Amino acid sequence: MGGIEGADHINSHRMPLDMAASCGHRQHLDEDFRQLAARGIHTVRESVGWRLSEHDGRFDFGPAVDIARAARAHGVQVLWTLMHYGTPADVSLLDDAFADRFARFAAQAAVMLGEWTDGEPVYTPINEISFLSWAVSETRMLHPYGPDAARADAMAGSTVADGFAVKRRLVEGVLKGVAAIREVDPRARFLHVEPVVHVVPPADRPELQALAEQVSGYQWQAWDMISGRMEPGLGGSPDALDLIGVNHYHNGQWEVVTEKRLHWHLGDPRRRPLSHLLKDTWQRYRRPLMLSETSHVGEGRAAWLEEVATEVQHARLEGVPVHGICLYPIFDRTDWEHADHWHHSGLWDHCPIALQAGQWPRRLDPSYAAALARWQDRLPGSPRPTNRTGTWTP
Repeated sequence: MGGIEGADHINSHRMPLDMAASCGHRQHLDEDFRQLAARGIHTVRESVGWRLSEHDGRFDFGPAVDIARAARAHGVQVLWTLMHYGTPADVSLLDDAFADRFARFAAQAAVMLGEWTDGEPVYTPINEISFLSWAVSETRMLHPYGPDAARADAMAGSTVADGFAVKRRLVEGVLKGVAAIREVDPRARFLHVEPVVHVVPPADRPELQALAEQVSGYQWQAWDMISGRMEPGLGGSPDALDLIGVNHYHNGQWEVVTEKRLHWHLGDPRRRPLSHLLKDTWQRYRRPLMLSETSHVGEGRAAWLEEVATEVQHARLEGVPVHGICLYPIFDRTDWEHADHWHHSGLWDHCPIALQAGQWPRRLDPSYAAALARWQDRLPGSPRPTNRTGTWTP
């Protein structure tokens, strides 16, 4: 699968983002989907964008419909993210009115996008609740949110805090959104996407083991609330959890308190294998999984994919139903904070010379493409599908 970076929040410099436009995707939909299909990528994650779609209480889903039309023309399935961090100007993540406003938007989006979906439409109501709630509460990454100046370090927040109050409000929005979408389109399925992490104490501070386990446990809170295991008054249920998307990047493992990363490229022995993280998630929820975001940068892209795909293969052999791997981003992206910095993390890099010549603005990374082709042969298809109750279907 491929993922189009779709963040649409207002960054710390008070600049509104539309990442699907800044990477050229909105301007090159037809060619993008043609190239994806030619590489055997027939499912993509795309973002509708609440901030981009609702203005003064009125909805404009034209850009999303353009995506749906181009994808259908090339036989590509779209998995829709409804809210990718940004909200309309009159909506606050700190306001209890958030959930009802989001549910209204979600229902309207489902009415429009359902018309373009054959079979079961798949929606991620809110992308990465765990990350978003932490970022809003502990950093200044998303304007106008962040801690007060007395305890804020601009862009760096401590992961000891979990932003639970915001997280709970976001989950309430998700649950009301799921109910609203099911009312207008009973076919709908829901993919709840969160990062999986591993946290350890510093080597010279073993007394922080309990704190490390506490911080690591934050990763389950959103899924626990959606499934009704935690805060049952919100109305969560196993049926609401439905499908699980696991996001996994090289920097998702760290030391508590110091915040030092367990570097993948240096082979830090304290890292927990991805197959173990996937198995942890499966054993906790028994819901079908996909690796919904993963990638690396520069020369490390191919090696990262080799390791990730091997780990998914191991997880499948252990009985974990991992239904796919999403290379995210599939097209290179700029930095949220520095629009002139490209991450070189896509299957295709941005090519300014081609863009200036009016051509398709992409250049294939050959080593990454070769690794993808190898694993498309070695790791084809998905395990047996499941229905909403999690039982295997023939």
